[in-house]
Parts: sequence; structure tokens; C-alpha cells
Amino acid sequence: MVSDRGGREGGASEVDVDAVVVGAGFSGLYMLHRLREQGLSVRVYEKGDAVGGTWYWNRYPGARCDSESHIYCYSFDDDLHEEWEWSERYPEQPEILEYLQWVAERLDLRRNVEFETEVASATYDDESARWTVEMADGEPVTTRFFITAVGCLSKPFRPDFDGLDEFEGDWYHTARWPEEDPDFGDQHVGVIGTGSTGIQFISEVGGRAKHLTVFQRTPNYAVPARNRPLSADEYEEIRANYDDIWERARDSRLGMPFDHEHETDYGLSDEEIEAILEERWQQGGFRFLHAFEPGAILSDAELNEKVSEFIREKIRERVDDPETAEKLVPTDHPYGAKRPPMDYNDYYGTYNRDDVSLVDVDESPIERVTAEGVQTEDGHYELDTLVFATGFDAMTGALLALDIEGRDQTLEEKWEAGPRTYLGLMTHGFPNLFTITGPQSPSVLTNMPLSIEQHVEWIADCIAYMDEHGYDRIEAEAESESQWVQNTNMLAENMLFSEAKSWYRGANVPGKTQVFTPFPGGLDNYREICARVARDDYDGFELGAIADAG
Repeated sequence: MVSDRGGREGGASEVDVDAVVVGAGFSGLYMLHRLREQGLSVRVYEKGDAVGGTWYWNRYPGARCDSESHIYCYSFDDDLHEEWEWSERYPEQPEILEYLQWVAERLDLRRNVEFETEVASATYDDESARWTVEMADGEPVTTRFFITAVGCLSKPFRPDFDGLDEFEGDWYHTARWPEEDPDFGDQHVGVIGTGSTGIQFISEVGGRAKHLTVFQRTPNYAVPARNRPLSADEYEEIRANYDDIWERARDSRLGMPFDHEHETDYGLSDEEIEAILEERWQQGGFRFLHAFEPGAILSDAELNEKVSEFIREKIRERVDDPETAEKLVPTDHPYGAKRPPMDYNDYYGTYNRDDVSLVDVDESPIERVTAEGVQTEDGHYELDTLVFATGFDAMTGALLALDIEGRDQTLEEKWEAGPRTYLGLMTHGFPNLFTITGPQSPSVLTNMPLSIEQHVEWIADCIAYMDEHGYDRIEAEAESESQWVQNTNMLAENMLFSEAKSWYRGANVPGKTQVFTPFPGGLDNYREICARVARDDYDGFELGAIADAG
């Protein structure tokens, strides 16, 4: 039973709300909905002026999702499926943002969200089992549960180039793009970065700018997405089969309902392997990664090399200039060991244009930014605008920015040598703190909405269990946490992820401890583990009541 101010009647101390949620994207909106349905009082804090999370901030030209639209959405409400219809196979940023705004309106969620409010810190009090959450500007709030829904890719990372403050042109980071698109028509534009974001931006702006110069450190394996409009007949079939689609997606490694005809390449001739890969290449997107069982591609070095070389040859075929083609061919990491980007708009063909040039900063590093452009080791490039497509301080950056203090240390202190969680959901020493898609959960290695829903539902069920049994606090046990971290690291080391310097490992941020952060064992296996833990009365967690402490 909930009191007027939100705390449970009979609790040790009054609270402002039962739960504080940080972030109003996919995670925060669903968390709000679930807890509110359970009769809890919830307040969501969002530093933007609207819902959307990742899709509010990342509005750069070409921004698009790399999961197919019919599975990049909520699955918990059949009515949402019936009422919403995506226009394309892969949704663009404006359409995803519109979808989330529509869901917020449809479920009446905005009334519990405080926009343009940034959380400055959160401090746990062990006596009362309560969190005090401080805002950058505003009154603090006390809460039973502190839940982060900040996303895995939320805190932008920009390399600290000398001279940027001297640059006389405009510069932007793709994750903090202005609401009104700049006009590049008469400009020399430089873009630093060729990851997923860079590939989208380059494909879109190549041909729009007077000249586009791409500064590439590491080439990537971009697979064609094969985007197209979705027909009414396709949508009718999707709606008729949604139950099966979601069941197959949840019971898969990547959270995607795509079949593979062969587990591995065992017993197949080179010609048969080539034919399988070509068929999946034509299908496009993550269906290509399902040419064989994705776990096999990410574990079997020989199979992976066959897949990688197939893509390399496709790149060479598409790029006219052989020297440019070789600069675009990845050779320093296996396919899939970094986030596999998608090619929506003929990325490689962009380099066949006279008004697009490629600079290999691995061979010729950037020395500094000047007033007129960028100086590399072997030359100067005059620019009117500089764009940083340099990604994020991924997985941990947005969490650590909240300045969270637990029982006897801060989260930053606890994670100094890398994040430590149990199931990616909680961390020892920080009771009643839940991290939706936190480090050491499948998160970015999957179709995110399904991982988000699984976490939200697990957290909501856990809180309901606590209220039913009279518990005030829950905390990951130290031993369970250590075993989970060790398990995650062991799985990663036995896969090809260990052969790439990627943001999965924090390698893109100088000085950051390099440790593999997502759980690589597959969404299907992870769901089973979490379900078992809950069935066993939250095995690996310590639950208690304030009265017991005395």
C-alpha cells in the first residue's frame, strides 16, 4: 500500500517517491509504466526537454537504427503493435523519436517526467535504506529505489585535440547535434570517425557538402542494410505472426528472430560457403551475421576469417581506386569483434566521388586542429566545419557521471579497475540501485528493446517480491558479483572480441581501464540465468528489512 507521498505505509522513514528513474528513453519510459502499474509512485528525471533518450540526442544526418523496425519497439503491449506502423525496414531517427513520443502520450507517461532536469548525485543511507538524489538545479528527493535508465551509449567522447579552441569554423559532435541541421552546401567539411555513426553521416553528407574529408583511424566491415519501404502486405504478415516473432527473438543470442541454416561451416565446400554468404549479403543487415550461428562466427577464427575476407572482397569491388579501397579494408580485427555497422546509403560508393577524400590517420596521425582546419603528420586540410563522430564513453560513462555514492564508497571508486556487477543489474555496496542494461549484461550485443524489457520486468518483479515479503533492501552479494565478472571475462576471452580494440572494452577512451563490458553469452542464456535467480528467491542477492538491522 502506498502513502500519499509515495512511501509504503509503516516504512522506517517517509520518502518522496518509491522510485527515481534517470532517463526517459526506451528504458525509463517502460520502467515508469511498469512500476506505476504496480501502484508505486515514480519520478523520472530527464535532462533533455522531451522523451527519446538516445534518439533525442542523436539527430545527426543519416541517423538510423540498425535493428529492423518491427523488432525495434516495445513488445509488452499488443495494442501498440496494432496501432503503430513503421514506414521502412530500418527506422530513421525522427521516426523512432516520434514512436517514443507517441508511446509516452498513449500511456500518459509525461506527467511523471521532469524534463530539463539533470541528476547531479545520488547518496545511499544504510540506516533508512533510502537514496537521496540531488539535482543540478532544484530540490533533492528521497526514494526507496534508484534506477538508472541512462543507456549504454549516452556520454559523448571527443578526443582532446590541441588547438580546437582556435578553430574558426563550426564544430559538432554527432551525439549533440543542433536541432536545425547546418547547411553544408558551400562548405568543406571534415569528419573524424568511421564507426557506425561515422558511416551513416558520411553516406548522407557525401554529395551534400562542397567537399567532405574523412579522417579514418580504423576501417570497419559495413554490411549493406538493404533498406526499403515496408508494404501493407508485409505489415499484415508481421502483425499476424508477432507472437512467434517475439518468442524466437527472445530465444536467440542477439535478440533477433533470424534463422541460420548451418551452425558452422563444417563439411561445407568453399563454393557452398560462398553461396551462403552471398545469399545473406543480398538479404542484408544482421541477417548476414546469421549466415551461420552468430556464436560460431564470433568464436571460430577460421570461419570468421572466411566471412571477413568475403566482406573485404565486396569492399574492393565497390571502390574504384585500389589504393583507397585498401585503406577501407579492415585487417586488424575479425568481423563482429567490434560493433558491426550497416551500410544504408552506399557508404563505399561515396568514396568514388571527386568531392570526397579519405585520410588514413593511422598512417598519418592528427597532430592538432588549427584555425583553418586539421594538421596531420603529412599535411594540412582546410575546413569550414569539423564533425566528431568519435562515439561514446560507453557502458560506464553515463553511470559514473551521476556521482553515485553507496554504503562506503563511490561507484567511480568501486569501478576504478573496471565495472563490477551481478547480472549487470546491481553492484555490491550499492543496495536498491538497479542499472537497466548495465555493464556485464547483454545490452549492446543484442537488439536493445528486448534486453531493456527483460531488465525492466525483472526489476519490477523484484520490487514486487520485496514489497510482498516485507523487505526494504536488496544488494548483490560480493561473491556472486565476483563470479559473474569472472564468468563474463572468461566468455569474452574465449571469443574473438578479445582480438579487437573496441569501445566494448573501453579502448576508444584514453586512460580508461580496458575490460570487456557487455555479457557475451547470448540473450537467450542470460534470460534463463536471470529467471532461475528470481525463482530461487533471488539467489546471489542479500535481502533484508530495516527492522532486522537493529
